[in-house]
Parts: sequence; structure tokens; C-alpha cells
Amino acid sequence: MRVLIALGGNAMTGPDGSATPAAQTAAVELAMKRVADLVAQGVEVVLTHGNGPQVGNLLVKNELAAHVVPPVTLDWCDAQTQGTIGFLILNALEKHLADRHLRRRVAVLVTRTRVDPDDPAFASPTKPIGRFLPKAEAQPLIERGQRWVDLGERGWRRVVPSPEPLEILDAPAARALISARFIVVASGGGGIPVVRQPDGSLRGVEAVIDKDLAAALLARTLAADALVIATDVDHVQRGFGTGQAAPVGRIQPADLRRLAAAEHFASGSMGPKVEAAVRFVEAGGRFAVITSLDHIAEAVTGRFGTVVTAENQ
Repeated sequence: MRVLIALGGNAMTGPDGSATPAAQTAAVELAMKRVADLVAQGVEVVLTHGNGPQVGNLLVKNELAAHVVPPVTLDWCDAQTQGTIGFLILNALEKHLADRHLRRRVAVLVTRTRVDPDDPAFASPTKPIGRFLPKAEAQPLIERGQRWVDLGERGWRRVVPSPEPLEILDAPAARALISARFIVVASGGGGIPVVRQPDGSLRGVEAVIDKDLAAALLARTLAADALVIATDVDHVQRGFGTGQAAPVGRIQPADLRRLAAAEHFASGSMGPKVEAAVRFVEAGGRFAVITSLDHIAEAVTGRFGTVVTAENQ
């Protein structure tokens, strides 16, 4: 059974959300211990991960050093964080596999995701990233071409496009590695966003691809049987934040879409996870699960979490 596990930010940072090197290392160690347990059970695992806190840190460095060195673009930030997080995963997972006497190798793939240069998101950036700044501090970055919006008392915040992922360009390399029995880490942070130019070449763009939507596409591309989206809650909740909140257990895609249409899920957090799970199953995947990292062993069997299954199952 091939399972693609999408690790959320809680698997990459400390319990309080801190992204210090020590906190990140400890969080990845814990996550990879659980992944190694799955491998020991015979599950064929492919990994992807978020990178929000790490990109946020790089953006702060951009802001603080903007008067000294030119800020790097978001595609560069994505590439750098894929490398950094991949390095932590590689070291931790190899260690835990060796502890279990498992002779498996791990490969981290710097991965590009193709998007449409005419995607409407480029004309209307809405994805907030990075920290809030006073206008005076945001102004030098605005002058360098970045889009910032006034969000009132909290200050100004950068917004960027979040286009639809269309193609995982480096999937053939991932397939080759999987065939050679590597555990593959790919499409970190949704992948490095690129567009194809008229001459056929590729160019990185200033955008952020949703990690969960890219995970659903990667899972379909690599013919995964199941998609597990590991987050910080055991179940998706209908009516989240209200007195009528209730966990969602086993559910069919159409029913979950109806809940989403009724705005039960926040657009910036659980909404994309729900959409990713539904897309994967609608495209032919056996099932998708949204649950906490603590329960991924049960999730890969479809016994725990919010389990999305096809209508004929």
C-alpha cells in the first residue's frame, strides 16, 4: 500500500509554534519516529511537508536586510526551505530506520510545481504571508515591487498569489526513486512555483502554492492508494468555533463538499485540507484522511480521523 503523508506545520515546529533550529529539529525527530513505525509495518511511504514558518523566517531576513542586500524571491525561499527541511527529515528518518534495522534509503527531491501564468490569482493576490509591519517598514519592500495591504491596527502585511497547482514537474524522478525502494520526500511547501515560457523554458514566480492541494496532485501523480493529511487536530469539525461543533468521521466527497459550501471550514486553514482530500478521492484514490500526527498509524488503515471515501466504498 502506497501512502502519501502531508506533514503540516505542527510537524515542523515546536509545540508553541516556535521555529528555532532546536524546535524544528525536535519536531521533525518526533514526526520521523512515527513515519519509521509505518515503514516497519510494510507501508510504502511518500512524504511532503509544509514550510510556512520557515518561509516566514526568510521573509523577516529579507525585510531586515533589504537596505543591504536585495530580497530574494519567493521561489528562492521555497527552494531554500525544501533543502533545509529535507535535510532535517533525511537525517531523522535515516536514524529511526536504522534503529529498527530497516535497510531503506531516503531521498529528498527539490521539486517544481507548474502553475498557469494566466491564473486569476496573479491578478488578485490574496494569500497573506510573513509578519505585520508598520507602513514605514513595509515601504522599502513595496518600492521593490512587493504587494502589501493595510490591515488596520495590526499593520501592513504582504499578500501574494496562490495559484492552482497543475503539474508536479519532477514526478518522473520521484517515480524512479520509489522504484529503487527509496522513501521519497517531494513537493515541500507545495513545490517551487514555476511557469512555462513561450520558448518552453521554465521560470520561477512570486507565489505560494497551497501545500495540501499540491499533496493531492502529487498523490494522484504517484498513484498513491491513500492520502493522509497530518495536522494538529484529530478530526475535521463541522461548525468549528460554535456551540454546535462536532467531529466529522467517515464521509463521502459530496457530503464533505456540501459542508464546505456551507462554510463550516476556515478558508485559510482547514478549507484547503478538505478540498485536497475530496479532490484525491474524486480522482480515484481509495481514501483520504485528515487527522493529527499522533494518529497516522491508524489513519493509514482508514480507522481514525476524518476519512473521505468514494461513494461506492
